[in-house]
Amino acid sequence: MSSQCEVAGKQNAGSPLGFFERYLTLWVFLCIVVGTLLGLGLPSAAQAIGALEIAHVNVPVGLLIWVMIIPMLMKIDFSALREVYAQRTSMGITLFVNWAVKPFSMALLGWLFIKQIFAPWLPAAELDSYMAGLILLGAAPCTAMVFVWSNLCNGNANFTLTQVALNDVVMIFAFAPIVALLLGVSSIPVPWDTLLLSVAMYIVIPLAIAQFIRARLMKRGVQAFQAALARISPFSILALLATLVLLFSFQGGAIVAQPLIIALLAVPILLQTLFIAGLGYWLNRSFRVRHDVAGPSAMIGASNFFELAVAVAIVLYGFDSGAALATVVGVLIEVPVMLWLVRSVNRSRDWYNRALPAT
Repeated sequence: MSSQCEVAGKQNAGSPLGFFERYLTLWVFLCIVVGTLLGLGLPSAAQAIGALEIAHVNVPVGLLIWVMIIPMLMKIDFSALREVYAQRTSMGITLFVNWAVKPFSMALLGWLFIKQIFAPWLPAAELDSYMAGLILLGAAPCTAMVFVWSNLCNGNANFTLTQVALNDVVMIFAFAPIVALLLGVSSIPVPWDTLLLSVAMYIVIPLAIAQFIRARLMKRGVQAFQAALARISPFSILALLATLVLLFSFQGGAIVAQPLIIALLAVPILLQTLFIAGLGYWLNRSFRVRHDVAGPSAMIGASNFFELAVAVAIVLYGFDSGAALATVVGVLIEVPVMLWLVRSVNRSRDWYNRALPAT
């Protein structure tokens, strides 16, 4: 890569958590409270917003989600795909964990806890919907926040860019079939038309828009691109929080009636995150991959593209569905769990390096 691309890669690989990102879990809690109170106090207003639909897509939420994900997708540099061969071992591990293991382990954990162990404490009518939400989370490995996690664990910037670019290419073609397969195995109806529309609306179109904007800005230079990205990135988090307020305004009654639901849904998501991170990290060590590559390789699978999961859950099942609630629980626990995993990766560096050949 040219020196300019290397600079861009290092900068795009993320920076330490900003104010909004660092306290994302707190903001999500506040959104739960605000949204729930709005839903209980002004149910007619929430229902009116929910009725603003075109082709089964809620217009306010659709716009918010585009604002949410386009700044993140602008960080992807598809020219980094040329580096795939240089890091083919870890790239293969990343693809294996993200697409051959993660969706299926999430479905298995969901079935075990939602359909079996926790079933007596959950509303029977929502069990399939909760399962669908977990499946959507499992089929959407991280695209944007992995830049942050990689930076915090001193990950290789170029590898991070490469794996995110490759992951997005795979997601365009694999997300819908895998979701449909797992929903079918779980005996949940598969709305193919809505699912494909979701892929187009929340992966293909925003990715194309983001890359177009990126290309225009990069013509002005890397510094201009980074300055523009810094200005618009806070809107991404604000759009996420606004979406959550709307979501919980529909979920308010169910949450007040059964607050235990959120804690129960968090269990399989937490176990999935720890399992996927541990598997990716262990496989990289077993194949003697450098630590600065193993860190981001483990992080991308452990983290979720929760913006996509939330968006598709709302489109497929609605604001007030168990699927939408399950994906939001993923948002709720992701930041603190991923920060703990980052610290674990950093603390285990000496142990990890003992398996590598001496240099």
